Amino acid sequence: MQFLPMKLSFSDASIFLILFSVSVLDLFCRTEAVIKLPGNVTVSAVIVFGDSIVDTGNNNNLKTPAKCNFPPYGRDFEGGAATGRFSNGKVPSDILAEELGVKELSLAYLDPTLKPEDLLTGVNFASGGCGYDPLTTRLSAAALSLSDQLQLFKEYIDKLRAIVGEEGKNRIFERSFFLVVVGSNDINNNYFGSRIRRLQYDISTYTDLLVGHASTFLKVTRRVYLFEIIIK
Repeated sequence: MQFLPMKLSFSDASIFLILFSVSVLDLFCRTEAVIKLPGNVTVSAVIVFGDSIVDTGNNNNLKTPAKCNFPPYGRDFEGGAATGRFSNGKVPSDILAEELGVKELSLAYLDPTLKPEDLLTGVNFASGGCGYDPLTTRLSAAALSLSDQLQLFKEYIDKLRAIVGEEGKNRIFERSFFLVVVGSNDINNNYFGSRIRRLQYDISTYTDLLVGHASTFLKVTRRVYLFEIIIK
């Protein structure tokens, strides 16, 4: 699959980018320009939902076998630390946050060392093993589902409001970048790794199912976000 550079503009005050691909790393490794923002636009926070491709350590604190907080993971990370990233170094969510000038690393929301000031620039809810299909998450044994991640997002909103107040929270959200990276586990681990969905769907109808789940998640997340910005 080939990705083309994308020129994005702020819509409803923020950017939502959904990446639905097994080859999502190509977007960060094989294109010259991933995101082009207008010169007068700055991003204040990066908020991430997804799976192991962008998980920066949330699974460290979950009862799940889907962990990587041990060597040789992290061998190229600063200090050679195995942080729970499913990588030898940074993951795409880190790279995106850095390239947008927000911060060097995308921090896991469940990291016990997370500081209140870290919330101001966005957090990461992604969990290795997650999928659009609820069955995918169940097969991965206690990873955070997208519904779980959305609940944590609502909790995050309350914490942010407590720190900077209603207007401060709105200012942050008005210049936030929302990244959703999910789908590889649905195809690899669920559809081809388990017979359950293959007995119910062919690959075409199963991907249609995933697109439906993706659309629903985006709509619900935007509804929560817009309620915070427009209604409150």
